[in-house]
Amino acid sequence: MNIEVIEGVLIPFAGTSLGAACVYLMREKLSIAVQRSLTGFAAGVMVAASIWSLIIPAIDESEKMGKFAFVPAFVGFWLGIVFLLLLDSVIPHMHLNSDEAEGVKSNLKKTTMMVLAVTLHNIPEGMAVGVVYAGWMSGKTDISVMGAMTLAIGIAIQNFPEGAIISMPLKTEGVNKHRAFLYGTLSGIVEPIAAVLTIIASGFIIPALPYLLSFAAGAMMYVVVEELIPEMSEGVHSNLGTVMFAFGFTVMMALDVALG
Repeated sequence: MNIEVIEGVLIPFAGTSLGAACVYLMREKLSIAVQRSLTGFAAGVMVAASIWSLIIPAIDESEKMGKFAFVPAFVGFWLGIVFLLLLDSVIPHMHLNSDEAEGVKSNLKKTTMMVLAVTLHNIPEGMAVGVVYAGWMSGKTDISVMGAMTLAIGIAIQNFPEGAIISMPLKTEGVNKHRAFLYGTLSGIVEPIAAVLTIIASGFIIPALPYLLSFAAGAMMYVVVEELIPEMSEGVHSNLGTVMFAFGFTVMMALDVALG
């Protein structure tokens, strides 16, 4: 595994860690408006990344199938949805600003389940980075190293607010800031792990690359619709989350087109 790939799989993790470090810089808890803004921005980035960095390349890679070029993207997308639906049903977790646990019943602490909630939706992000780098490493696709790096940077950008969103509430609940930082950081460690595992798996099934690209897109879209959009819209009506969603979408779109 060369240096470009190592850097690429670690960049999103660095984004989460830097966001979690906000627990040392901010004394007050995040306001609802700030949480909505950060969540909306993250959702916008994920949707744009799913389209420009994953679904469109998946269709392009299937171009030889003619009018059926959509099939791998269609199938892979639904496999990603089903995969996250299964994880969502099995892994015990608790979303931000919620007191009701999801997944199988457990005796885990609330703080642990909040970390697991973020960890759950970091899995598809790690897979997305891994499969794009696998495509570049194969030399048999139109994916460039800059395109793969762009996706990694985009996910790191949206991971920054996610790191803060997990560490800051933990601090306000009585967890000391060092442990809150640790939990926030650990929630992102699954990303490089998922990326490396995906790269290894892709080495054996490169012909399935279009399916893997759209699989990651489907998993990411599940997270956006099931978790992020409800969080950015909860409570008193506000357009703030929607505006930040649009901002995140256009930022990621611009990065992918300009750098990819």
